[in-house]
Amino acid sequence: MSVTTGRFPHSQIISLLDVNRPLNLAESTSQDLTVGELLDLADMEAIRGLKLGYGTSAGALELREAIAKACQIPAEQVLTTQGTGHGLFLLAFEACRPGDEAVLTTPCFPPSRDSLIGAGVSVREVKLSFERGYRLDLDQIAAVLSPKTAMVSIASPQNPSGVQTSRTEVEDLLELMETRSPEAVLFIDETYREATYGDQVAMDSFAAVDPRIITGASVSKALGAPGLRTGWLTVADPGLRSRLITAKMNTVISGAVLDEALASALLRNRDRVLARRRPLLAGALEELATWCAGERHRIEWVRPDTGALCCVRLRADAFNEAAVSRFWELLPEHDLQLASGTWFGESSRVFRLGFGYLPPQKLTAALTALTTVLNVVTAESKQK
Repeated sequence: MSVTTGRFPHSQIISLLDVNRPLNLAESTSQDLTVGELLDLADMEAIRGLKLGYGTSAGALELREAIAKACQIPAEQVLTTQGTGHGLFLLAFEACRPGDEAVLTTPCFPPSRDSLIGAGVSVREVKLSFERGYRLDLDQIAAVLSPKTAMVSIASPQNPSGVQTSRTEVEDLLELMETRSPEAVLFIDETYREATYGDQVAMDSFAAVDPRIITGASVSKALGAPGLRTGWLTVADPGLRSRLITAKMNTVISGAVLDEALASALLRNRDRVLARRRPLLAGALEELATWCAGERHRIEWVRPDTGALCCVRLRADAFNEAAVSRFWELLPEHDLQLASGTWFGESSRVFRLGFGYLPPQKLTAALTALTTVLNVVTAESKQK
């Protein structure tokens, strides 16, 4: 996971996102695929014959066709990117201009905010609340929409909460935008859309719902291949799509042809890959739910709709501010890492807990260690 410090303390973020820490509850992806597993899905003769020249700035046609099939749109509407983060960067500079306004729901994946700020866009944040389960608040959004709004940015499911937005909510939001910000586009980050649990059917992509919608996703999260650095945007407007392709050409030229070939193989076989992953996610979620129920006097959580992550909060009636600080101090001593809410625009009482990355036995060990940390903090608080 890449780290951008933004307005948050560098030392805190680095210590909490140490990739070498064995009990990693900060990671937001499912378990990583191996190269061997991916090569088993690929046409090895085609891979051997692949020429390592430049690719195309729009992305390999085979890859765009696989993405288009999953999103139920024409392949010409797909632009590949170097992960979803690259798409956020391109959008900030091409869907908006310096001085424009963008409405951003928070908490959010930090580059969603940082890319806009870096492009000189005025960001109007709409803070969704833990108490409301991070559900979209249309009244709050309506209050900040204006004719200067160039883009509204949401995620479904959200990072860090895993909470999904319904089609009805999106349609209501588009209606609001039509009235108050008729020139704005709606960006929906769908990175975790297909990371469902057990037999749960994934929601359809929003890509085909309305031409004002731009979606972004990647092979990183649900499919477990962040090392391929392959994502995409779906863009119905041909003028904006052309500008985005030019911007990509002027930043990275093209995606890596080997990455795109392997990502194509992965997406063509995504049903097989997801079928193996969804039972694991379902089991991990149930173990986490049991742990949260047992710790309900000390923590509260928002159960996710989809994805390998959720938000947990230290209860105010169990931990004062000093105890919250002590909680974060103790984690490294127990080889634990969590993603602090301060990274996403939340308080330090909140943390993102990733439950899909660790294998089952390590997840159990990590939750046990987390209970130990809570026990220590509780005991120390009682002594004061």
